[in-house]
Amino acid sequence: MQKVKVLVVDDSALMRKIISDMINSQDDMEVIDIARNGQDLLQKLQKHNVDVITLDVEMPVMDGITALRELKERGINIPVIMLSSVSQRGTTLTMECLEAGAFDFIPKPSGAISLDINKVKDELIIKIRMAYDKNNAKASYIKTSTVNNEKAQFLKKNLSDKIEAVVIGASTGGPKALYKVITELPKDLGVPVFIVQHMPVGFTKAFADRLNTNSKITVVEASDGQSIEKNVVYIAPGGFHMEVHSDRKIHLNTEPAMWGVRPAVDKLFISASKVYGPRLVSAVLTGMGRDGAQGTVEIKKNGGITISEDKSTCTIYGMPKAAFETGKVDIILPIDEMAVQIIKLITGR
Repeated sequence: MQKVKVLVVDDSALMRKIISDMINSQDDMEVIDIARNGQDLLQKLQKHNVDVITLDVEMPVMDGITALRELKERGINIPVIMLSSVSQRGTTLTMECLEAGAFDFIPKPSGAISLDINKVKDELIIKIRMAYDKNNAKASYIKTSTVNNEKAQFLKKNLSDKIEAVVIGASTGGPKALYKVITELPKDLGVPVFIVQHMPVGFTKAFADRLNTNSKITVVEASDGQSIEKNVVYIAPGGFHMEVHSDRKIHLNTEPAMWGVRPAVDKLFISASKVYGPRLVSAVLTGMGRDGAQGTVEIKKNGGITISEDKSTCTIYGMPKAAFETGKVDIILPIDEMAVQIIKLITGR
């Protein structure tokens, strides 16, 4: 059996040892080498054929974001999984890394030196396999834009129910996809946008801040009891389900996880569908699993318009596939057409 060859990069010798032991405990993967920083990584890559890199965010000499940009500059397309501490600097740099092309990230449970990093072992192993599989997928496909015939006719005439809100769900690959969509929305969009991005506690604030800095529309991390306003994008905070109620306020809760995640896309979609009915647009973007499929069914049942991201632009074609397979998706689009379509649906043009 061919093993997944992993290169582990961390400035802590202890972290390198623990992370390597976790990876080497798997029958289908092995740590082929280790590196102390980004500069060391670039040198080691000259000696090895590497399938996946685990890369610490904060390091001396050359940090994770600088190393990632250097890999891109040199045309080295090895998938990279960032390991990040939940510090203000760590979370901000992690968002930059995702924008710069990192496959995904794993939070270090208790800072740069996390003796309890075994808590994220299962997540790390799964993401290494996902990164390897994505990079080695043999299937070829082209971008497609699909609007079913009934919906095409619908879009040609004025909307009988004017759109009043947009809900979006995403997971693996989502930060980059959402960055593409949200930064293209106008500041006077005319409706609120609600987003669930599967992301751990501590990272959603940095994500919202980064989007807000680079977008024309206002982007905030949602808070409980917050009044819903037009022309604002609300990001569900890590660790909380986000729902919309008839009082037109944000409601956060710590009810049990759905599909193993909190926040869950389905929680948002189903609650928003009850409030907005046919005046709602939903979009399910890249991600693993099937969160968002149940919500898509509910939105369609209540007359809303449903979109899923096309396989061609997904980092992981899991959530959009599950939504599509319900038979309740109206429009399938590559990510670079998503914002334009959402604007068209809202403006009726």
